[in-house]
Amino acid sequence: MYLGSNAIESVPRDIHRLESLRLLYLGGNQLSELPEEVGRLQHLESLSLCENQLKSLPPTIAQLKSLRSLALHRNCLTTLPPQIVKLRYLMELSLRNNPLVMRFIRDMMYDVPSLMELAARSIKLNKLHYSADELPNCLVGYLNSAHRCVNPKCKGVYFDSRVQHIKFVDFCGSYRLPLLQYLCSPQCSSSQSSGSSPLNRINSSDDESDNYMNEEMITEFRLKRVEYKQQSVNLVLQSVFL
Repeated sequence: MYLGSNAIESVPRDIHRLESLRLLYLGGNQLSELPEEVGRLQHLESLSLCENQLKSLPPTIAQLKSLRSLALHRNCLTTLPPQIVKLRYLMELSLRNNPLVMRFIRDMMYDVPSLMELAARSIKLNKLHYSADELPNCLVGYLNSAHRCVNPKCKGVYFDSRVQHIKFVDFCGSYRLPLLQYLCSPQCSSSQSSGSSPLNRINSSDDESDNYMNEEMITEFRLKRVEYKQQSVNLVLQSVFL
């Protein structure tokens, strides 16, 4: 049954009455949730929910014992129900362009801090005193090389292990400039807070982070813009008088 691109906002709960249904295509609609009754379609082999607005799936999806293909790409999924591993005959699963995939890729690209860096972070975060009389010069130099996390609501530091983060900043009210920042951990770039732990910080608002991070960089861009304007004026004058 093909029902794609019909601006459908919900699936009726009595859909389970289609007992012999083998293919259900609902891609390109406006679904934000899926009824639990979908799990009662015991003969369903292909289910396409791509290009919707789904944020989660019902656990009953694990009851689709005949399911072989499940298309979930281009949604708003942040998690999957653990029960999905029970789909023994599932051969195709499409998850691209979902927040959960982007988060997974980001976390995979993060180099886990070494034991030395973890120890150094702990010293810095707890403001423990150290000196060259107590530690070798190489360790003192390492501790002094700490960089502060750019998240204004994070007091963390990093040394070698860091997370690259692109921030778009308003410039002169006309442009959105992509600026590269470094965070102390993947959790620091998350919008969720899980307490006061240094490794679980909430992400700051765009305005607050921009003001904190990029005042010097924005000033530099403004100076360059003035310089480019002056160069343009000079070129115009030369073309007039030559």
